[in-house]
Amino acid sequence: MSIQSGLPEGFNPQSYDALVVGAGYAGAVCARRLAEACGYKVAVVEKRDHIAGNAYDCEDEAGVLIHKYGPHIYHTTNERVHEFLSRFTEWTDYSHKVLANIHGTLMPVPFNHKSLKLAFGEEKGERLYQKLVASFGQDKKVPIMELREKNDPELSEVADYVYENVFLHYTMKQWDKTPDQIDPAVMGRVPVFVGDDDRYFPQAPHQGMPKVSFTDLFEHMLDHDLISVFTGVDARDLLDMGETSVKVCGKPFGGEVIYTGALDQLFNLDLGGLPYRTVDMVFETLDQDQFQPVGTVNYTVSEDFTRITEFKNMTGQVVPGKTTILKEYSKPYDPTSGATPYYVINEPENIELYKKYRARVEGILNFHVVGRLAEYRYYDMDGVTLSALELSDEIISNNH
Repeated sequence: MSIQSGLPEGFNPQSYDALVVGAGYAGAVCARRLAEACGYKVAVVEKRDHIAGNAYDCEDEAGVLIHKYGPHIYHTTNERVHEFLSRFTEWTDYSHKVLANIHGTLMPVPFNHKSLKLAFGEEKGERLYQKLVASFGQDKKVPIMELREKNDPELSEVADYVYENVFLHYTMKQWDKTPDQIDPAVMGRVPVFVGDDDRYFPQAPHQGMPKVSFTDLFEHMLDHDLISVFTGVDARDLLDMGETSVKVCGKPFGGEVIYTGALDQLFNLDLGGLPYRTVDMVFETLDQDQFQPVGTVNYTVSEDFTRITEFKNMTGQVVPGKTTILKEYSKPYDPTSGATPYYVINEPENIELYKKYRARVEGILNFHVVGRLAEYRYYDMDGVTLSALELSDEIISNNH
C-alpha cells in the first residue's frame, strides 16, 4: 500500500481496475476484497487528509488516544464481519458501559436491576424488579410500550420514569424535536433490561477496541501491493456523471467505481441537500487520571450537551495525570458549512429525495454505492462492514 497526499502528476485512472471513493469502512473493505479476490489494481481517493473515515483516531497533544469524530465502540453478532476485521487487528476485551446522569445520580443504561433500585430505592426497586421478572423473565430487553400494556400501575410507573428521565429530554436535545414530533413507535421501543448485565451491548459476543487503534486497523486493511491511497482528493473534481457511464479525469472509465460519499454532494445538491444532524465536538484535556467511572455518561435531563466520553476508559491507555473528555452538542447540519453529517433524519420526504438521487446512478454501468452516506442510512461499524462485504461479493461473482 502507498498513501500519498493528493494525486501524482500524470495520474492515469485507466491504469487501475477499480476506483474507490472514500477510505472509511465501506471503501477500505471493498478495496481490500477486490485487490485480494480479483487481483484488481485499486485506487482509493479520500477527501480528508487521513484514512479510516469517522473511525479515525489519533493522539492529542497530551498523548491521549482520542476518536476525532466521536466514540467508536466495536461490537457485532456477525461472525463473518468479526472474522474479516480480525485479520487486521487484535482486540481488547473492553465491554462498553453507559451511565445516565439523572439529577446527579449515575444509573446504568439501558435501565436495569441496579437502575431500578437507584431510582426507586432499594426496597421498592427490588419489588418492581421481581414483578418484571415474573412478567417477562430474566435477562430480557423489554420495550416500555410492553410495560404499559400490562395495565399495572407500578409497571406503568417504571415506563413513565424511563421515558421521562432517560429518553425524552435526551432525544429532544439530540433531534431538536418536541415530544409530539417524536414518533410514538420510536418512544415505545425504549428498553428496560430485566437483569443485572450492565453492558450496553449485552447481546454482542464480539466487542472490544482495536489493540493499537482504529487507524492502525485501517492501515493494515489497506496494506496491499495492489492498493494505492490518495488523501486530500475530492472525487467531484474527478468524476463526470453521465446517464449510463462515468468519466474519470475527463475520459471514459471501464473499471469498477465504488462510491461511499454523499450522493447529494456528488450532484452538487441540485435537488436539494439531504438533511442530517451533526455534532459539535468539544474536547477537553484535564489534569487528572480519571474524570468519570465509565466510557460514556449520557446527560439525559440536564446540560446542553448530550454526553461525555472519556477515551482512556475505553482504550485502557495509561497516561498518568492527564485525561481527555469529549462533550457532544447536537445541531442541524448545513451541507455548505464543512461540518460532518452524522445522523440521517429518517423521514419519508427525505427518503424520497434520496431515492431521486439514487435513481440517477442506477443506470450507470459498474457504478456502485455503499456506506452510511451513499446509502443515506445509519450504520454501526459492523453493519457498514457487512454491506461492503456483500457488495464486494456481488462484484467478485460478476467478474469471475
